Amino acid sequence: MRLRRFMSLTAGAAIALSLGTAVPSGAASVPDDRPLPPYTISNPPLPPLTAGGEPTTVRQGVFHHAAYDIEIPPHWNGELVMWAHGYRGLGTVLTVDPPAFGLRQKLIGEGYAWAASSYADNGYDVRAGVVGTHDLADLFSRLEHRPRRTFIAGVSMGGQVIGRSLEQYPYRYSGALPMCGVLGDNRLFDFFLDYNLVAQDLAGVRAYPPPADYTTNAVPRIEHALGLDGLKPGGPDTTNTLGNQLRAITVNRSGGPRPGADASFAVWKDFLFGLGAAPTGTSLAEDPGQLATNTQTAYTPNAPVDVNATVQRVPVADPADRYSPRLSQIPRIFGLPTAKTVTLHGLGDMFVPFSMEQIYGSEVARHHLSGLVVQRAVRSAQHCEFSPGEAGQAWDDLARWVHGGARPAGDPVTDPAAVARPDFGCRFTDRSAYPSGTRGLFPACPAGPRG
Repeated sequence: MRLRRFMSLTAGAAIALSLGTAVPSGAASVPDDRPLPPYTISNPPLPPLTAGGEPTTVRQGVFHHAAYDIEIPPHWNGELVMWAHGYRGLGTVLTVDPPAFGLRQKLIGEGYAWAASSYADNGYDVRAGVVGTHDLADLFSRLEHRPRRTFIAGVSMGGQVIGRSLEQYPYRYSGALPMCGVLGDNRLFDFFLDYNLVAQDLAGVRAYPPPADYTTNAVPRIEHALGLDGLKPGGPDTTNTLGNQLRAITVNRSGGPRPGADASFAVWKDFLFGLGAAPTGTSLAEDPGQLATNTQTAYTPNAPVDVNATVQRVPVADPADRYSPRLSQIPRIFGLPTAKTVTLHGLGDMFVPFSMEQIYGSEVARHHLSGLVVQRAVRSAQHCEFSPGEAGQAWDDLARWVHGGARPAGDPVTDPAAVARPDFGCRFTDRSAYPSGTRGLFPACPAGPRG
């Protein structure tokens, strides 16, 4: 009861602070069933699935300036799953995703309805996702019936939408499944800044703030100086001692020593430089780097170059938004879940690094709420690289837990010694998916049953 009262008070304050900025300026003059300028909508007809020999009911439309899809099975069990999509980039076309990894078919086959919003805004706008998903759940209740339970699932930036939704609307959702999620909020952008500043420092190429030709001029010089220009996934190690130091620092900043981390570096080393390019806009959604800083970061290893003494230090450009509790475009997550939660994350993911799970797990533990959160590692390196079996098992375990079953098993993601073990991530990795995708970068897991 004490937690419930605390969450109601804090979330109520956050909502009150955010309502004045939750809708973009000029929205009042645009009809509710139209996108806001400069957006258009692409939401082609979604063919219904068949369940038990009967077609589903599909509803599509625009609500609060966001496109939506709803699908209801012919024999609905009275429960709803909201799907939160990931980062869309800075394009001006709003689109809707159905649940991924085979979950659409699985949910419908098990009697669940699902609904997904495009959000009213692209860019890195978590606020649009939090509000749009909540509003669509309300619309579902008006169009159909109020669900007995509502779950929320999603990927990548959608994971930050989920983490904040559980705090913004306490107890609205009964269960949550964030996959490859940004559960460490603005510290994701610290990681991107770290990578580029450390690489620049080691290479002796100062390029911050990034010039317009950062990726075409500075980056090739940095990669050549560090021996990264010939490094390929699964190929020979071309890095020199400076490149080795960058890789080791990146591994530590992305989750610490763990299976496949060194090999995964080759997958991400070019992409991470692209995230250091000059922004194309001024809002937080267009330039999330405004929230990033490395002023207090201690890098390890600190040899052969004493990076901690020589790296450029960058203060937060927008401290008001970084430290505010309000629902901004990139809001904080406080580690106060109000629903049973199962997470999935790839060990080698360095776009949304595994450290996001460790940050969230530590914050949840600090609030003595670890009993509400189960975290699982998967031995893959690409972003959101999950098999239908991995996602489906996570869903099954979450649903069983929410419906009164035992708390499912997870991985000790906040224990560095456990994470560094050679078999870490095997318990919830689908062995039948090996060695497809990037899974061949990881040693095969021992034979035998999982769990």
